Amino acid sequence: MPASSSRSLRVAVVADSDTRWKWGALTAKRTVSTESDIRLDGYLLRGRATPTARQLEEVGVRADSLREVTAVEFLRTMREESYDVLVLALVGGGVQAMLHGLRRAWEARTERPVVVTGYVGVVYEKLADGLLLRHGADLVLANSRQDADRFRAVYEGVGADASSVTEVALPFLGGAAYTGEHDPYTVVFAAQPSVPESRKDRTYLLNRLIQHARRHPEREVLLKLRSKPGEHTTHLEELPYQKLAQKTDLPPNFRLVYGHMGEVLDRTDLLVTVSSTAALESLHRRIPTVVLTDLGVREVLGNHHFVGSGCLASWDQLDAGHRPVADEEWVARQGVAAGGPASGGGSYESAFDAARERIGKLLAAAELPPLAPYYTTETAPGYLPGILARHHLGPDGVPLPGAPAADKAPGPVRQIVRRAARGAYRHGVQRVAPVIRRMGEL
Repeated sequence: MPASSSRSLRVAVVADSDTRWKWGALTAKRTVSTESDIRLDGYLLRGRATPTARQLEEVGVRADSLREVTAVEFLRTMREESYDVLVLALVGGGVQAMLHGLRRAWEARTERPVVVTGYVGVVYEKLADGLLLRHGADLVLANSRQDADRFRAVYEGVGADASSVTEVALPFLGGAAYTGEHDPYTVVFAAQPSVPESRKDRTYLLNRLIQHARRHPEREVLLKLRSKPGEHTTHLEELPYQKLAQKTDLPPNFRLVYGHMGEVLDRTDLLVTVSSTAALESLHRRIPTVVLTDLGVREVLGNHHFVGSGCLASWDQLDAGHRPVADEEWVARQGVAAGGPASGGGSYESAFDAARERIGKLLAAAELPPLAPYYTTETAPGYLPGILARHHLGPDGVPLPGAPAADKAPGPVRQIVRRAARGAYRHGVQRVAPVIRRMGEL
């Protein structure tokens, strides 16, 4: 499948949530040769976090085709269709299942797509587990120089091939550089679905945000929400902030907002978060950015990743007028803002050159070897079969008998049953599970 500027390259992206669809589609657009047009086909893996139409609209990334599939149906499509590049924008277990399923699906073919995977944002937990589940793709993308070094160390440490690790940057960075304060001065808190997790901590953060709005009536204070109640993103959200705020008397300069993060950042003067990837988007634009220390600097919160950034601060400091200044060396190591919009340079776009070059060489190769994940029934006989079974695949990557696969769009009855099942699941996550957890703490 040689790369050619005279034809359109066919690229497929399979994703299991709105955030991963955004990452996967933008990764495809940035890493495939800029000299070639691409046809982008999207596949949304059916599951608890399959994005709604509203979420897809908010993400704002368009595809030439987009459809919902089961894992087995996707693998059958990949066996029958011919693509140049395939981006696996899935959780680690999903990537591993697809790698084994694709290896089996393509075993009778002399040509196959270049397979790319990686991470949506900051990698602050399950480093070894997540990386080894992604091993076997042709490219495992690292979003910074620091991540690339860590990824190679993990692979080499277990004796796995580390040549797939390729340094890039987060594909959704961009937008206009911050040029000065807006009128009114706008503070944005970027909420996260699962960090922090407890009602006590989430209520505390909400109250401090509201207090900040009352202390500074001249400021506009926005709570940027990821999803509406009943929708799921990459992570479960048992206690949505909008529900916590329902019985609270909100000041007139406080608002809850949805929408594209980039559009919100266009009017932001101070971005506040616990550990959201939105902090990296904000830093890329040189917007003053705060990573909160109120609940501690802890691995479980993910804010430990920002140690050394110059962005760690508390609400008390912010209430008193503190404006953080990011450490330039730290920011550069994260692949953020180096030569980006603030400096007028072009190095952000060039951060994808290595990936484009590697993909181009693989596309030009006469034949690609079979996919070779680190995990096999020999290296992980007590781990791998369970991962594959969750996606209705046997230990050999072959679909299990009775595996769900939709050859056509589901009928009206099936659609109703599916919506009811999702509703019951979400009710259990957001209503029943917290009650049971609280009862267990008595």
